[in-house]
Amino acid sequence: MDKNAGFQAKEEEVGKQIGINLRQFRTAKGITIEAFAKQIGVSKLTLIKIEQGEANPTLSVIWKIADGLHIPIASLLSGESDVSVIRKQDSVQLRSSDEVFVVEPLFRSNGFELYRGYLQPHSSYTSEAHQAGVTELVTVMSGQLTVEVNQERYDLVEEECIRFKADRQHTYINPSEKSTVLHFVITYH
Repeated sequence: MDKNAGFQAKEEEVGKQIGINLRQFRTAKGITIEAFAKQIGVSKLTLIKIEQGEANPTLSVIWKIADGLHIPIASLLSGESDVSVIRKQDSVQLRSSDEVFVVEPLFRSNGFELYRGYLQPHSSYTSEAHQAGVTELVTVMSGQLTVEVNQERYDLVEEECIRFKADRQHTYINPSEKSTVLHFVITYH
């Protein structure tokens, strides 16, 4: 069996789930697709394709959708159960448009989400500001990381952590020759 075929099928399932959940959240809030597109700065055509399960949105677009709906990003991906185990081979991967940053949503609960992230060597990823009250807590599991918040830079190495208010633009930078692995928690207040 082609390994890429299995990955592509999983990606299509995730895209369809995001579309179903987007439509449910948007219509429950009484927002038209036109108004929502204008609100979050994503084209109406893109949102239609996402809702119909015909597009796999980038990480940036998923953030805009979640922030626009005032919901955790994981709410767009699936439901919850009493016990959840996420195997590496079964994880969902959300990618930046340039594919240098990959995040895997792991768990969500009331007020927080847990992710695993991978940042390619000598690359950076800039995240738009999240909704007010959002805080990020990041632990470097392996590699090096520089986090830029409010024009201040914070250099971290393996097993070091940072916490910051994420309602402003922030950038993750991998200055090293190796991929950086992160665990990060996003809290909503």
